[in-house]
Parts: sequence; C-alpha cells; structure tokens
Amino acid sequence: MFKDTKAFSGFSADDIPAAKRFYGETLGIEVSEENGMLTLQLSGDRPTLIYPKPNHQPADFTILNFPVADIDRAVDQLIERGVELERYPGMEQDERGVLRAGGPPIAWFKDPAGNVLAVLQQD
Repeated sequence: MFKDTKAFSGFSADDIPAAKRFYGETLGIEVSEENGMLTLQLSGDRPTLIYPKPNHQPADFTILNFPVADIDRAVDQLIERGVELERYPGMEQDERGVLRAGGPPIAWFKDPAGNVLAVLQQD
C-alpha cells in the first residue's frame, strides 16, 4: 500500500523560532518554514518535519542520528557552538561525553525543546 510513498519523519517542539535557530544556525542544516512548521532538509533527500506543540514533552530517546566521519571533530564543533553533551549514568562515556564501546562511537545532545539527538562515527 505505501511501497512507493516518500514517507518522512516528524517531531514536536515548543518553540519553533528557537528550533529554527538551533537546527539552522547551530547545526548548519537547511531549514524551511511554512504554516508555522519547519522542515529540515537533511542530506539524502530525507526531509524531517518539526511541528509546534504547546504541551510538548521531549522525546527521551534519540530522534535524529547524525553520522559523521570523525566523532571527535564533530564533538569539538558542537562544543564550540555552545552545545552541551549529555551524560547518562551507567554508560562508559569518556570525559567529553563520547561512548566508544559496544558499537560506533556516539555522543548525545539535546535540541532547545529537550529532544535527544546523537552524532555517531561511521566509516
């Protein structure tokens, strides 16, 4: 039934202007705005919708993963742009917040609405 549709993902935020600044300026993603909603123009033709929700509850799981070639460089750039990395009890993250065991190196951070995002190294 949906085999040939171009499905897309979406998530909510409680402050669309703050989300637009964060995703557009801080992360450098192309962002468009229409009807009070944002569309992230992610590489690979993967548009992602951000819609306003006044009673927004942040996702407590990773909603977007950003694959990178060099996790340390990406973490440096995030920190330089004022992004704080998340630390989770029981996870063996290094002093910078990167988990390097059990899979690809990965670090988590949040958007202004509190949604969890991740940057992970892929070769």
